[in-house]
Amino acid sequence: METNVPTIDAKATVMEAVQRMVKENVWSFLVTKEGLPVGVVTERDILRRCISKGYSLNMRVEEIMSSPIITIGPDEPIGRALQIMAEKNIRRLYVVEGGKVIGRITQTKSMESLLDVLLTLQSLPYQL
Repeated sequence: METNVPTIDAKATVMEAVQRMVKENVWSFLVTKEGLPVGVVTERDILRRCISKGYSLNMRVEEIMSSPIITIGPDEPIGRALQIMAEKNIRRLYVVEGGKVIGRITQTKSMESLLDVLLTLQSLPYQL
């Protein structure tokens, strides 16, 4: 789980989101309104819901964000997280505890972690 969850205000423009994505080397933001999470905006949302339709980059991220936020509890196994991501066809899952977002799980990082585990298991000596 990544605990550094980048956020952007719902009233920010798509252009502001793009500029921050490039500057901060992130490809999604948790969208907040008055400090509360209300959605997610990703590079894919920007491409599909704004640029491909010829809309202005001055539109607000809240107009193209994905909502509701798909969440999971902190004690759920990683397999459950991967299952939810596959079922919902999403690449990010937000971890919520006590009503607050405490982190996120991404498809990429999850697969990297799974690969690390498999490589570690492969390197163990085999005994009967």
